[in-house]
Amino acid sequence: MGEQEQTIDQAGAEPEATGLSTMKKGALAMFGLLLLTYTLMAADRYLVSNLATDIRAALDLSLPQMGALTTMFTLGIGIAGLPAGALIARTSRKLVLILGVLLFSSATLLFTQATGFSSMFVFIVMQGVGMSFLATSMFALSASYFAANRVAALGLVNVCFGIGSFVGPWAIGNIRSATGDWHDPMLTFGFFGLAIAVGIAVFVRPWFSETKPAAKHIQATGGADSLNNYNTKILALMSALYGIVIYGFLGLYPTFIITVLELTPADIGAIMMWFGIGSLTAFYGGKLGDRFSTKVVLCSCSAVLVVLGLTLYIPGMERWVYQFMACMVGIFGAAIVYTNLAGGHVKSLNRSLTSKGSSMFVSSIYTGAALGGYTMGKLVESSGWQFAGQIQITLVSLVIAVLALALREGEFSK
Repeated sequence: MGEQEQTIDQAGAEPEATGLSTMKKGALAMFGLLLLTYTLMAADRYLVSNLATDIRAALDLSLPQMGALTTMFTLGIGIAGLPAGALIARTSRKLVLILGVLLFSSATLLFTQATGFSSMFVFIVMQGVGMSFLATSMFALSASYFAANRVAALGLVNVCFGIGSFVGPWAIGNIRSATGDWHDPMLTFGFFGLAIAVGIAVFVRPWFSETKPAAKHIQATGGADSLNNYNTKILALMSALYGIVIYGFLGLYPTFIITVLELTPADIGAIMMWFGIGSLTAFYGGKLGDRFSTKVVLCSCSAVLVVLGLTLYIPGMERWVYQFMACMVGIFGAAIVYTNLAGGHVKSLNRSLTSKGSSMFVSSIYTGAALGGYTMGKLVESSGWQFAGQIQITLVSLVIAVLALALREGEFSK
């Protein structure tokens, strides 16, 4: 009798195990589609900066105006971060994901119809709103699905930022050089995004996209019950300052390459892609945040950016030196500081408030980033590239490093 019951139990367990295996494969496939979407989003944000020389000539813009446009998508991201979190709570992550892709892809297509600074400004902010919807949804989903390794999960998402940062400049430069028309990279990216939005609508299932925090055996201890807490305020300031640093670099470094170093659009891609290669280490950057003190990781890696700011804008060096420095900004900035700022926001709150933490991170970092291109342009216009790098990269990174030491590790959620 006992043997019969055991046989029956085994027979019943096999279909269940098969069903779980199929579900896991489906979840991985859906997550892969979403990671592809995030990669496109990362690549999309390089369009304006890498084509800045063409856009500036076509729309008759000054350097500060062009600098502002190169990072103005971050204003849209900053504005929409908290509303995106609220919309997720009222509707679903899948809906917000699809809206995000539709918005930033449509805006990308509209870039080709801009007639001046004002219209381009509106389209770029619209692009940023879409990116905010997508980023907030991805951060919330990843931190919930991989609850036991939240920062590493955010690092995995940020790896796709690195891939996009690698592929984007390369694709933009080569499409532009091959066709001779700056509209073509925008049209290519825009239509590809619309196709992906259809794919998400068809293939992504709610049981995956709306998953609640996994691993219920993990006790939710520590962390604040609202955004009005000490660590979140410090991290919001650090994130805003980091946005100024990294988007001052990303927004106008291609202009430095083409105007000061006198290289080609394809050369811009060959240098900026190394920022993307550095960003590919984001998963390991997240692992650092799971294993070591957040304040130590953020302080030490911000200190590396302090040093890089002193050398990034020195002319006359070999091309490989600029590639190496771009890679270092990718590793210590995008892969480690960015990922651990995101993780810090999540850990500052109770595990049940993951969406609020991720939306606060998105809003704070990209509100600061909206100023990055404009302030860099003004500094360059008044005092030159090297002085601008010393102020906007070196000095601001030093402030971030000091602020990191003020974080209260004991108040993070476990």
